[in-house]
Amino acid sequence: MTQKFYIASCVFTEEYPALSFKIKNYVSEKFNLPVIRCCVANYKVEEFENRMPENFRAYWQSIKHYEKFSAGSTMVSLCHNCAAIFEERHPEILRQSLWELILEDENFKYPNYGGEKITVQDCWRQKENFSEQNAVRELLRRMNFEIVELEENFERTKFCGYSLYQPQPPRNPKLAPKRFLHGAQGLFKEHSQQEKENLMREYCAKIPTEKVVAYCHYCVRGLKLGGKNAFHLAQILFD
Repeated sequence: MTQKFYIASCVFTEEYPALSFKIKNYVSEKFNLPVIRCCVANYKVEEFENRMPENFRAYWQSIKHYEKFSAGSTMVSLCHNCAAIFEERHPEILRQSLWELILEDENFKYPNYGGEKITVQDCWRQKENFSEQNAVRELLRRMNFEIVELEENFERTKFCGYSLYQPQPPRNPKLAPKRFLHGAQGLFKEHSQQEKENLMREYCAKIPTEKVVAYCHYCVRGLKLGGKNAFHLAQILFD
């Protein structure tokens, strides 16, 4: 039987454990979605369990690490690595971003940000995913933001924080070579910490607003390193 399921994301949950817990409860209660942790079976299971804050470790261990769903099912995620890996490794599974799923909830309680200006940062890892990009902007409009666009937006973006300036996990080019091998020429090369900071500060100097929102945890890390007041979209929706 086909169904929707949600991937909580190991890396996102490690960085935002309380927020991940809120989102897991939301998709479970509102949409009755089964939840798994990871996009790859048996990937660093104990390592990520041990890296979770102690008060969230039991929550993380209670979620099934991985499950194989039938063809025609839909994987819902907020992690661009998960989406890229499923796109290439499991073409029989449909993909939907968390942001598109939220738009299906007619009763979602949107916070009101009173017309505040905010720059939206698109991500290189899913730069051609127009349905996700459009959903992000619709959510921002529903939260009463005035959206400011960068010149390099949508499919033109070349940004994913400083993650592109260091070696990537060796599993990624093996599991999603179209994105992380053939599409990543000249990227994922070693840089010093000072070089990364300089690159991020140079990039962030072009962002015209005080606040910037991204929907990728790697992008947020880079924006913060560059000195911006940066937020993950999940934070401004659920926190």
